[in-house]
Amino acid sequence: MDVFIKAYRYAASNAGDLLLALQQHLWLVLIPLVVGLVVGLPLGLWSARSRLASTVLINSFNALRVIPSLAVLFLAIPYFGLSFQSAAIALTLLVMPPILISTDVAFRSVDPLIREAAFGMGMTPVQVLRLVEIPLALPVVLAGIKTATVEVIASATLAAFIGAGGLGTFVVLGFSLYDNSVLLVGAIPVAVLALLAEVGLSALQRSVQPPLR
Repeated sequence: MDVFIKAYRYAASNAGDLLLALQQHLWLVLIPLVVGLVVGLPLGLWSARSRLASTVLINSFNALRVIPSLAVLFLAIPYFGLSFQSAAIALTLLVMPPILISTDVAFRSVDPLIREAAFGMGMTPVQVLRLVEIPLALPVVLAGIKTATVEVIASATLAAFIGAGGLGTFVVLGFSLYDNSVLLVGAIPVAVLALLAEVGLSALQRSVQPPLR
């Protein structure tokens, strides 16, 4: 219990640094997520429509999932240096696989008979996508987004190892000082952010889940 009291006192005495680290961490999460959504969702839809695209994209992004997060960060250093940009690009590569793969699975899971019935009612391809396929696929897509969000919140902590800031700064400092109280100043907010993302996106996922009949 004493270590938590020390962590609280350290956080209170370094509130400005903690707030700055939190802001940096949120940017390290938001930028990769936005890019991942803008790129991953269309690619996932294309993958669901094309066997060739599916083979190339799914295999390529699955290969990224076996690379440790820290390794991806360090691989970006020779090209972009020790910077926020390196961390953002590396984290974007980490969020892409769950978003792309879940989107592919979601649209492939839509019953072809439902799609054919919609076309039979005179709907255009755009209307079928917007009014039929997206609502049915959305719960699975959100599951992938939730996974990506939790992963990037945790992985953004490692950005401190390449000097990109974030809450991982306190984790690194705690390791270097052999001080668990300093480490917890970074680790606890990361855990809270991950928990909030998990709970919030799970609730959103349940809200868009089609009712059982």
